[in-house]
Amino acid sequence: MLRRGRGIELKSAGELAAMRAAGLVVARALAAVAEHAKPGVSTGELDELAEQTIRDAGAVPSFQGYQGFPASICASVNEQIVHGIPSRAQVLAEGDLLSVDCGAILDDWHGDSAVTLAVGEVGAGDRKLSAATRESMLAGIAAVRAGGRLTDISHAIETAVHAAAERDGIEYGIVQEYGGHGIGSRMHMEPFLPNYGKPGRGPKLRVGMAIAIEPMLTLGSPETQELDDEWTVVTVDGSRAAHWEHSVAVTEDGPWVLTAPEED
Repeated sequence: MLRRGRGIELKSAGELAAMRAAGLVVARALAAVAEHAKPGVSTGELDELAEQTIRDAGAVPSFQGYQGFPASICASVNEQIVHGIPSRAQVLAEGDLLSVDCGAILDDWHGDSAVTLAVGEVGAGDRKLSAATRESMLAGIAAVRAGGRLTDISHAIETAVHAAAERDGIEYGIVQEYGGHGIGSRMHMEPFLPNYGKPGRGPKLRVGMAIAIEPMLTLGSPETQELDDEWTVVTVDGSRAAHWEHSVAVTEDGPWVLTAPEED
């Protein structure tokens, strides 16, 4: 039975297990895309591959038709931060940086995850950008604990970004207009999760909550703009961006990464 606390959906252990099943479908779809994301392949082909992988698992792509979105994945290339629309006309080239966001619905439960992929050989700055973004996501996941506060996650992400910036000698931009969100019986739910901020604020993290943690960083200004397609978000200065995401459950034993790939 679903319970709600201050507008935030709380799931039973069985419902979280159902979300894990949806998360595994997403993980498999992203793995298939990662294997095929090479120079000469179009983002439209990758979208078709992801959709087929999702449907073969008996699930439904959650992005397709969501508020009119026309595809099963978001494929954001180089200066595109998020919500890029895949197309047969967009052919990947050596050195591209590709962020792929994917969602699936299985038995009415949602999974949502994103990865950033190097297409062929990319520059050192791009590699460091993607690594810093992933590291900040992992730091956010590590901050998930019952009894903590939502912005403990935000602060952990921001702290990790600053640590990576000092190590790499790069001033990464933290995108502020977009962030994480609650997830469960719907893809986007309360609470909104900023990727920066002071700790100890916001709703208390309770067992049964599930949150999509998804930092987005840039190699330049964090300012964004939306293109005329009313979906694709890009950096205003043309700098490259990276995006990593996992759906994570709050349990008595700590964070449970619902969209992590199956262990061998």
